[in-house]
This record gives sequence, structure tokens and C-alpha cells, in this order.
Amino acid sequence: MSLKQQIHTAMKEAMRAKEKARLGAIRLIQAEVKRIEVDERIEIDDQRLIAIMDKMIKQRRDSIAQYEAAGRQELADIEVAEIDVIQDFLPTALTEQEIDDLIQQAIASTGAESMRDMGKVMGILKPQIQGRADGGVVSGAVKKALV
Repeated sequence: MSLKQQIHTAMKEAMRAKEKARLGAIRLIQAEVKRIEVDERIEIDDQRLIAIMDKMIKQRRDSIAQYEAAGRQELADIEVAEIDVIQDFLPTALTEQEIDDLIQQAIASTGAESMRDMGKVMGILKPQIQGRADGGVVSGAVKKALV
């Protein structure tokens, strides 16, 4: 079953269980997918859907920081709940050790020696970490490895 079908099935289950918060978050995912499909006149595949959900999580993390800075914890809690629902559909997150192993493999395969080669390393890593790790964290780890 494709990821898109899994999301549709989860929406039906949330409706039956009367889980308003979960249903709302799933509908947000579906709305974003539909918007992109209509705008670009394409059928979204699983890889693109993972990228979309990864972007949605990043947007919510930014919102959480802004809400907490403004003292609006109730709004931040809603965003946290949405992140939890979105993460249910993403592949399992990478551990720090797995990220380090991927970085070492990418450095070895590109022959990277300094910060000038960071783009090559990140180019190899990006498809491998998509939806499974925060790009900013991985980027910081690559910088440490290349220094």
C-alpha cells in the first residue's frame, strides 16, 4: 500500500474513532498533497510525499518556537500534536550512530577532505536522510567531520 493510501486509510479510521485532532492533522497533509498535485499537474509518489511531510514538520517546529516566544503555549501544543501525527507516516528516524555511519560513507565515497567538499557530501546524504533526520543536525555533523 502506498503512503498516500495509508494516509487515506488513517483518515477514515480517525473519522470512525472521532479523533478530531488526528483527523485535522491528516486533512492538512491531504490538502497540501492535493494543492501540489493540482498546481503542478502531477501525481505525487511516496518519495515526494515524504519530502512534503518533512517540510510540514519543519514549518511546525518554526511555529512552535514563535508561539513559545510569544507566550502562547496552547498554540504550540497544537503544533506539537500535528508533528506527532505527521511523524506517524514518516519512516523511522535515524539514530546518531546511523547518521554518523552515513556521513562517513558519504565522505569516503566522495573523497571529501575539507569544507569545500561539503556540498558533495550533503548531495549524497540528502536522499538518504529525507524524512528520517533533520537536515540541520546532519549538516552540523558533516561540518564537524570535515574540519
